[in-house]
Amino acid sequence: MNRFRILSIDGGGIKGVFPAAFLSELEKSLKSPLHRYFDLIAGTSTGGMIALALGLGLSASRVLDFYKQHGPKIFANPKGRMRRFFAPKYSPDSLRKALAEVFGDAKLGDSRVRLMIPSFSADNGEIHIYKTRHHERFLTDFRELMTDVALATTAAPTYFPAHRGAGGAMYIDGGLWANNPVGNAVVEAITWLGRSAQDIDVLSIGCTQFPTSFADLDGQKDWAFKFAEAALRGQSGGSLGIAYSILGHERVVRVNPAAPENKFDLDKIGSISELERYGYIEGRKASSDLLPRFFFSEAEIFKPVPSAHEAASRIDH
Repeated sequence: MNRFRILSIDGGGIKGVFPAAFLSELEKSLKSPLHRYFDLIAGTSTGGMIALALGLGLSASRVLDFYKQHGPKIFANPKGRMRRFFAPKYSPDSLRKALAEVFGDAKLGDSRVRLMIPSFSADNGEIHIYKTRHHERFLTDFRELMTDVALATTAAPTYFPAHRGAGGAMYIDGGLWANNPVGNAVVEAITWLGRSAQDIDVLSIGCTQFPTSFADLDGQKDWAFKFAEAALRGQSGGSLGIAYSILGHERVVRVNPAAPENKFDLDKIGSISELERYGYIEGRKASSDLLPRFFFSEAEIFKPVPSAHEAASRIDH
């Protein structure tokens, strides 16, 4: 049996160009579509969008083209400062249209690999993780349109409005609690999928980071614009720490290169070309280590698990 391989992709808005370009560079050396080399793909926000596309069988280069083609439209025409105080910065219309072009009528259940996509329920303040049918208890999410799942996990507060999904339920960005979903993915593999920690390898990809300090912040004014950043960093570090603690550092490969502060941002479309270069360079540097470790053979073909009721019906017939 092959080792259980996990791909985890962080959230980061337009900075998703980096993981898309990074994977696109690795992909050039592969004989099969990238998703065929992983047993589970987890992604939050822009990382969730990438995960969904890979699950549908699209290439990383196709995902990269999506960012280059649609990114400037999605983050075009931000609302003025005063209007942004009372409403989200961007309309979701361009994002919805772009996602519909890519996913069409595809549903989460059409994924060719196990997926987990974090989101957050705006109705009751509870977490929600969209999952493929990789366990008999996962009975509903597979019916959701991929476009709806993508809109739910990317609905970043202040940037986009909450997304109204099936049944009128409202969802917001999974990055509020799992911007880096690697820890959740490892727990998923061990608990729901019954894999041993000794059999798991993880490739965790961020969207670049910059060194920072919060030591000099004091009071409401100082923290007003730094609180969200501190929370995201804390969650990411905690999630990565969980993965390291369970598997050991040698089983988790983290790719998240440093960049100068303010060089990249969630909606800074002028940085698309440079983010692509970052991904290309880091992909070339890492290929000699990652290709033999994660892409030595294809993973077992994913077969959705029937519910207990369906399984019993099959036996009866």
